[in-house]
Amino acid sequence: MVRMPESRPYHHGDLRAALLAGAERTLREKGPAALSLRELARETGVSHAAPGRHFKDKQALLDALALAGFERLTEAMATADDPALPFEERLTRLARAYLGFTIENSALLELMYTRKHDPDVSQQLAAAVERSIEPIVRLFEGAQERGEIVAGDPEHITLLAGATLHGVAAFTANGSLPPQAALGGIGELVHHLLHGLRPR
Repeated sequence: MVRMPESRPYHHGDLRAALLAGAERTLREKGPAALSLRELARETGVSHAAPGRHFKDKQALLDALALAGFERLTEAMATADDPALPFEERLTRLARAYLGFTIENSALLELMYTRKHDPDVSQQLAAAVERSIEPIVRLFEGAQERGEIVAGDPEHITLLAGATLHGVAAFTANGSLPPQAALGGIGELVHHLLHGLRPR
């Protein structure tokens, strides 16, 4: 008697979440080139056509991963923020939350920034990027109103501060700086960013 191959089910309790979790795991372990909707379907235990209900192609999957990453980053920073704190301490907490996210999600962060700068980025992803930087922009705006930092475009100041933090994140990701040393030095980095290196 010939046994027919078992067919994989089309349905899954929360297929979209399962596919994203599997995709992020593949991204972390093997990089974006290894991502495949067909392989994710196999790993998730559904038919190869099932992922098409949520992601029309690999690019749609990458965009969804980047979107989820920016949403998680925004949540991590919101959790760390405390408007009752003095400006420098508050900025230090936000910077530490950002760096902590980058250390835990270095492969995802690379994808997030790659998609962020794509000329065809979706409106949904662009809005998520804006939400992720809003807390820092608002923080700098408030500090300017109180006379704690120089005047100027708060978005430009945010860009400079972000570039500094992203540099530390890059050094950590490539092994030049141990994660604990990076996190431990955030207070000093923020202090020098705000006060400069001149003797006081």
